[in-house]
Amino acid sequence: MLLRLLFIAFLALPAWSYDRIVALSPSVNEILFALGEGEKIVGNTAYCRYPPQSEKIAKVGGFFTPSLEKIVALKPDLVVVQENNAPLAEKLERLGIKTVLVKIDTLASIRKTLLGLGTLLGKKEKASALVAKIDRSVQSLKGITRKKKILIPIGYNTDLSKEVFVAGQNLYFDDIIEASGNVNAFQSTQKGQPALTLEKILALNPDVVIILAPLMKEKKFTEEQLKAPWLKLPINAARTKSVFVESGEYAGIPSDRIVYFIDDFKGFLRESAR
Repeated sequence: MLLRLLFIAFLALPAWSYDRIVALSPSVNEILFALGEGEKIVGNTAYCRYPPQSEKIAKVGGFFTPSLEKIVALKPDLVVVQENNAPLAEKLERLGIKTVLVKIDTLASIRKTLLGLGTLLGKKEKASALVAKIDRSVQSLKGITRKKKILIPIGYNTDLSKEVFVAGQNLYFDDIIEASGNVNAFQSTQKGQPALTLEKILALNPDVVIILAPLMKEKKFTEEQLKAPWLKLPINAARTKSVFVESGEYAGIPSDRIVYFIDDFKGFLRESAR
């Protein structure tokens, strides 16, 4: 059976009016709100927290475990799904529910998804404005520092003797580092968030460390607690005190709000250049 999944990369459909949309990830939820379609969202996931009114919308499960039954019960005329949930998208299509499968992990895919959904929902002008804002933000990174090795550890690591997840290649973090004229300290063909040992971190000897901790306050950590173990290491970032914490909850969600993370990133670069 040929599926009718609508990939944003190949989307060439006229604008249509949808009144009952289900957003199956925080990124999709935020993008739909940014396009002015928030009032049409009838279902989203338990992790969709922004904007605040998102929490009042019916929940259909988690990001990786949405309930097919709950989605169908909402009688949506459009479901927007990230590519990690492709099997669910196929099931929805078989039930006759229009489903759009999107990829949102790099800067290019964020732009493409914004423009694709903007076209589909009749919000092309708004989508173009959001993409232009992202492009301006990226351009503003140039010329602050160059060729510094930047490591972005992910999570709340106070014991570096255990493996630490970091931002690898093929993610928007890597794109932002590259756009700034610097390099990701961890170079690999491995996509996503590889885990590094302390020995590997020391060998990388990053010049800048930006700890990604978007739930820092909820988990009751402080910046000092998260920075302390890194500042004790014999690495360049510790010697120059170029260890920073990104606690903005938007940092871990690839959407139009990536501009806020880019602004924070720019501030970290400026501090490291002093």
